[in-house]
Amino acid sequence: MSILHRLPYEWQIGLRYTRAGKRASRNRFLSFISLISVAGIALGVAALVVVLSVMNGFEKEVTARMLSVLAHVEVMSADGAMPEWRAIEAQALRNPEVRAAAPFAEVQGMLLRDDTMKPVVIRGVLPQAEAAVSDIAKQTRAGSLAALTPGSDKLVLGSELARALDVKAGDKVRLLVAAPGAVGQPGQPGQVATRQRVFTVADVFDSGNYQFDSALAFVHIDDAEALQGLSAPVGLRLRLADMYAAPRVAVQLAGGLEERFLVRDWTRVNSTWFAAVQSQKRMMFVILTMIIAVAAFNLVSTLVMTVRDKQADIAILRTLGASPRSVMRIFMIQGTLVGVLGTLLGVGLGVLVALNVDVIVPAIEHALGVQFLAKDIYFISEVPSDLRWPDVGRIGGVAVLLAFVATLYPSWSAARLQPAEALRYE
Repeated sequence: MSILHRLPYEWQIGLRYTRAGKRASRNRFLSFISLISVAGIALGVAALVVVLSVMNGFEKEVTARMLSVLAHVEVMSADGAMPEWRAIEAQALRNPEVRAAAPFAEVQGMLLRDDTMKPVVIRGVLPQAEAAVSDIAKQTRAGSLAALTPGSDKLVLGSELARALDVKAGDKVRLLVAAPGAVGQPGQPGQVATRQRVFTVADVFDSGNYQFDSALAFVHIDDAEALQGLSAPVGLRLRLADMYAAPRVAVQLAGGLEERFLVRDWTRVNSTWFAAVQSQKRMMFVILTMIIAVAAFNLVSTLVMTVRDKQADIAILRTLGASPRSVMRIFMIQGTLVGVLGTLLGVGLGVLVALNVDVIVPAIEHALGVQFLAKDIYFISEVPSDLRWPDVGRIGGVAVLLAFVATLYPSWSAARLQPAEALRYE
């Protein structure tokens, strides 16, 4: 005896209706409608899997580029300077998650070159220590920050900032910053005293992130402190073994420091951007789920037609002792199996495409002679993809649930059918 014959009769009949016979043209038509429902669910599921994987890929790519410049965790003092930074560094490194630490100083100003003026954030670093907490050294054209030495008045510019100022290595730029403790001059309210300093461009870095490449420059930490009128760094930048542990590690570090120290992780620094990405992903999930819902509720019309076609069969089952609940279960099984089949096909297709986006997209671009992501606009020339199995599981679960819900009305309608009424014209 086969496994199929060991199943309850509701399952056997539901499976038989799902396969649909080919003796009558009406059965073939019902089979075609069922096939359309399966295809609709499959395409909706596949589209949702691929779109979310691509959005995850963009989020992962942008995050990686951000963290090539940003620290995982920053520790700063409310006093504006941290003379005891070595003690704080030693305390932070005792945390098993912290891999490296580097002091930094920052000052905002304006860079001038001929008639061009651009705002800039000057970050003072110790070159060797900075290489342990960020990838900036690897992103410079020379491959290091060794040119930044104390009192050298040299800086490393972002590629977009260098392009806007039309400078290259060896050129000089003028930096304007607010003088330490500057206040409005007497008789000139609203004006702030400034100081100027000429720097030589030592190198250019390209992080691939426009936000940093267009507004960030690096100098030696001694030069940055001199610009601020300080004798100590303003804080520490920390690198962790696991960047996603940053919120937890930040809380742990803050608990062991005085209240005057501010500890923030990279998710807080970029909270607006990450919130926007998560909001977009949720909206995209809802929108594409509507496609699955439309396909799933096609099952309603399919099952209603099946119920009408099988009225005589239902009546015979009822006269043989089948309960209304058993009849309802037959059609629920039929519709749910269609939903499961469509979901499995959609998941398979979506996963296949998501794992091969790096091959499929270039092939389409080559065939059509277009480029979807121009590097000079998006700074990412390839469509990234990051398939996450929890997303696939949620998509599959939603699709099957919608298919199940779509079976309820037709199944209930079949269960209410009266045998005598159904057999009257047979």
